[in-house]
Amino acid sequence: MTSASATATKARATAPAVQDAPTAPTATSTAHDAGLLLLRVVLGLTVAAHGVQKLFGWFDGGGITGTGQFFTASGYPAGETMAVVAGLTETLGGLALAVGLLTPLAGAAVLGTMINAAAVHGPGAFFAMEYELLLAVAAAALTLSGPGRFAVDRLLPVPALRNHRLALGAQALALGVVLAAVTLLVRS
Repeated sequence: MTSASATATKARATAPAVQDAPTAPTATSTAHDAGLLLLRVVLGLTVAAHGVQKLFGWFDGGGITGTGQFFTASGYPAGETMAVVAGLTETLGGLALAVGLLTPLAGAAVLGTMINAAAVHGPGAFFAMEYELLLAVAAAALTLSGPGRFAVDRLLPVPALRNHRLALGAQALALGVVLAAVTLLVRS
């Protein structure tokens, strides 16, 4: 025979835990989310600025024609097409990172673009590609960590984006690396 308190304790111990229950933000989590916001905005707008250089020639960029010539000289087929692809990837991926929209895919897009940029600008020389490396690692970190609470992803009705998981980030990074490798393989 068991007491009522022992039965109640046993029932609580065997009850399934509620997962993904919202918790009140702490000072630490708010600081963490603010740091992710700062990283997302600066990284995203930096990458987007490079994209509009390629697409529109803004900020002393080459536009599609000038960037296309660079891509052709770098061994990519259809240089102007590659300039449009790179420009759109940087612009849209950067803006999406900045606002925290589809963060795993946006981070993967930026990572893939930076892998290609590092391969073109300075294979084998760290100081020729440290900028691209820094942007790639920052994008990978955001892809793995998620955007934080101050992001559009938190407003979307997609649980995988609202409650970011490491596995989702790792899958997105794998996609970015594979697409970067395919793009590099088409270079002559």
